[in-house]
Amino acid sequence: MKKITIGFSPCPNDTFIFDALVNGRIATGEFTFNPILADVEELNRMAIHGELDVSKISIGAYASASSKYVILDSGSALGKGVGPLLVSKMPIKKDEFSKLKVAIPGKFTTANLLLSTFFPEITNKKEVVFSAIEEMVLNDEADAGLLIHEGRFTYSQKGLIKLVDLGEVWEQKRNTPLPLGCIVASRKIEETIRIQISNFIRSSLEFAYKNPEVGKSYIRTHSQEMASEVIDSHIALYVNEFSVNLGTEGKSAIEFLLQQGIDSGILPQITQPIFNLYKS
Repeated sequence: MKKITIGFSPCPNDTFIFDALVNGRIATGEFTFNPILADVEELNRMAIHGELDVSKISIGAYASASSKYVILDSGSALGKGVGPLLVSKMPIKKDEFSKLKVAIPGKFTTANLLLSTFFPEITNKKEVVFSAIEEMVLNDEADAGLLIHEGRFTYSQKGLIKLVDLGEVWEQKRNTPLPLGCIVASRKIEETIRIQISNFIRSSLEFAYKNPEVGKSYIRTHSQEMASEVIDSHIALYVNEFSVNLGTEGKSAIEFLLQQGIDSGILPQITQPIFNLYKS
C-alpha cells in the first residue's frame, strides 16, 4: 500500500472535493491518502518547502513552489465571480489606498498577488489567518481587509462594505476565468502516478456531485460552524467544471496569471513545465 500525503483547506469547496478520496468512498487501488488540513497560506508555505506529496495551493504561491511541484488537471478553483474582495468599515476612495493598512490572508495567496498587481501602492500589509480579517477591520486593527473564502458571503452582514472586487477588475482587464488555487503533485512522483492521482481526485469530485448528502457531515465538521446556506453557496461558487478538469481554457488562464506576476516582478521565474506532459 502506497501512502500519499495530501493537503487541502477545511473550507467547504475542498472538503466537498476530497471527502470521497480520503474517506474511502472511491477505489484508489494500492494508494491510500493521508489528509493534512490547514489554512491556505500554511499549505502554500509547506509546498514551497516541498513537505507534502500532493496539495492545494494558491496560484500566487505556485511560482515559488514550481521547482518541486506540477499542477494536476483536477481539483482546482477558478472561474468568474470568484475573486477576493477588499472591504472596510467606511467608504475609501482609490486615491487614498496608499495610506491604508490592509489585513491580507497571506503573502503567497492569489488574493495578495491580485492586490499587488492592481494596487501596488498598497504596501502596508498585515498577514493574518483569513478567518480573522473581518474582525480586524471591525476592531480598527486594519483600515481594510482582503477577504477570501466565505468572507464573500458574510462581510455585509457584519457591517463591512466592499471597496473593490478584485475578480471583477481581473475579468474587466483580462477577460479570462480567474485562477485562485490549484492541486499540485511532487515532481518526485512518477508522471504516470501523478496522472492516476489526478484521476482519483476527479472521481472523488464526481462521487460528491452524484451523492451530495454523503459528505455533508465531513464538510460541516471542518466548516467552522458556517450556516448551511453559506456552505452550499461556497461550494456552488468555487467548485465548477474547471475543478473537474482544467482543460485548455483553465490552463491558459493559470499560465496567463503566472506570467503577469512574473512580468510585474512580483513572482519568480518558472523554469520547468508546470503541467503533466500527458493528459489525465
